[in-house]
Amino acid sequence: MKRRRRKKGGGRKGWAAGSPPLPISMEEAKREGVDRFDVILVSGDGYVDHPSFGVGIIGRVLQAAGFAVGIIPQPDWRRDEDFSALGEPRLFFGVASGNVDSMVNNYSPNKKRRRRDVYSPGGRILRPDRAAIVYANKVHTLFPKTPLILGGIEASLRRFAHYDFWSDSVRSSILADAPADLAVYGMGERPILEVARRLEAGDGVGEIRDVPGTAVKMEVGEWRSTDHQGFVEIPSFSEVAKDKRIYAEAFRLHYSEQDPFRGRMIAQPHPKTVVIQNPPALPMTTGELDRIYELPYSREAHPSYREEIPALEPVRFSITSHRGCFGSCSFCALTHHQGRIISSRSIESLVREAEGLTKMSGFAGVIQDVGGPTANMYGMTCGRWKTGDGACADRLCSPDCPSLAADHRQQVELLRRLREIPGVKRVFVSSGIRHDLILADETLAGTEYLDELCRHHVSGHLKVAPEHVSDRVLETMHKPSRAVLEEFRRRFKALSRDEGKEQYLVPYFISGHPGCEMKDMVELAEYIRDQRLYSEQVQDFTPTPMTVSTCMYHSGIDPFSGKRVHVPKGREKEIQRAILQYRDRRNWGLVREGLRIAGREDLIGDGPKCLVPRGGGR
Repeated sequence: MKRRRRKKGGGRKGWAAGSPPLPISMEEAKREGVDRFDVILVSGDGYVDHPSFGVGIIGRVLQAAGFAVGIIPQPDWRRDEDFSALGEPRLFFGVASGNVDSMVNNYSPNKKRRRRDVYSPGGRILRPDRAAIVYANKVHTLFPKTPLILGGIEASLRRFAHYDFWSDSVRSSILADAPADLAVYGMGERPILEVARRLEAGDGVGEIRDVPGTAVKMEVGEWRSTDHQGFVEIPSFSEVAKDKRIYAEAFRLHYSEQDPFRGRMIAQPHPKTVVIQNPPALPMTTGELDRIYELPYSREAHPSYREEIPALEPVRFSITSHRGCFGSCSFCALTHHQGRIISSRSIESLVREAEGLTKMSGFAGVIQDVGGPTANMYGMTCGRWKTGDGACADRLCSPDCPSLAADHRQQVELLRRLREIPGVKRVFVSSGIRHDLILADETLAGTEYLDELCRHHVSGHLKVAPEHVSDRVLETMHKPSRAVLEEFRRRFKALSRDEGKEQYLVPYFISGHPGCEMKDMVELAEYIRDQRLYSEQVQDFTPTPMTVSTCMYHSGIDPFSGKRVHVPKGREKEIQRAILQYRDRRNWGLVREGLRIAGREDLIGDGPKCLVPRGGGR
């Protein structure tokens, strides 16, 4: 069968107009001159040609490298026809659950099935539980000889044996559960291109075992006869499934190897296979990121959809400025996915992207967000990153570290340049910021950044994520202390007063986190009361795969210190959330119960400091 390889490139010259989305049918493929695809990507999301959507960006990157790419979005896993609609690819199938782990997407923190999927047309429920495994099984059944590669957040964060909240059990690596040849983890552009090029050159998929940013399988017998020098062998699936202390130790070991410069290969035996993780892929350079984000995305859902995909609208006119996060919050998996090293785009590239937005249909002058995992880490660097030493092995990053340049000058310049673009009326920073980084910036830019952020970019409501106020809990979360929050609030108030503006902090808090006892939640509730804050922005802690907090939730152990950690579960977890939302009369019964457990019945009654009255409510 003939196929037409696309011309390499795309990007800057044709950016504003975009290009047609990648084909999802053979009719579309033939209009593009393609009779057979090189790569077919299967996704649990509706297809959106936008750089905020994983399959959208990977598809464009492969296309720009000259590969013919087709997309199978949200196939019905009960129908063979959906998976065979585009035929057999010449190189491989890529399978991903979508932008979000399918179990997180399908269930609420209290394990109730969600009624809506924001990544589906019309919000309809179209993806199965454990979508990556379900799709992989179907693809392998239909095309058993075609290489099959897992990718996306679900595969990335389930690459080792892991605690699964929804089954309340330790599950095998996804490579032990799915009939895949390898898994791409982390940010996948560089590894997926390397795999595609090696398959194109004639390598068998079983020979591709050494690509950074991938995890592969090895037969048990072969592992036994292999020289283990250079590997970090972590406890096996059988061991971690039986013993929670061993589970915590395995987590500590693989967490310590997630640096692209000093990370070593990791091996974890399973009953029928051994999972090998290669070191993480190197971070993208500024030039590489610029090229990826300037590919000709249409920023639209596929035109075949008659209903909108809800997740697109909040980000359609947003801009990604950088990748990585050195915050290392315990409840976040970014260390295992994007890494601690910041990779920033150039200001010139970001300005070009914004200029392109002004030429797009539907753009009303508002850039919805400019940021990344943490907005104000844009442009920040560490001396160790520049020398290729990677992040420190013996400590987590901190604004107090003398090697870290907590400097907001590039971000201030970027936001000013974007505001000056004709056709741009407002530029919002909707990504979260680290308030401790603003305090740590000893240059004039730290004050300028906060000033301009409040004046131009947040509509008078600045979102911050202290997550808690109890220093014991904050230490477990690896978040800044309460004193840092108080100093930031003081500076924010002074700035607002000097400008004669009514501006407000909108804090985000977490309930039920490991290390949090009832007395800590009462302390947080009193803080909310005393500061006259509102706690609508509440997240009940959900143990998602591959986070430090999830390790603590399952094992009851801090994997780094080895100390026991209190873990709220069941009724206590429900009460903690209720205390955080004590103003809701529907919670008053639970709040009273929690206050009695904490020995704080003085907060029940009609006094000015009381959280709930003595009677009423449930």
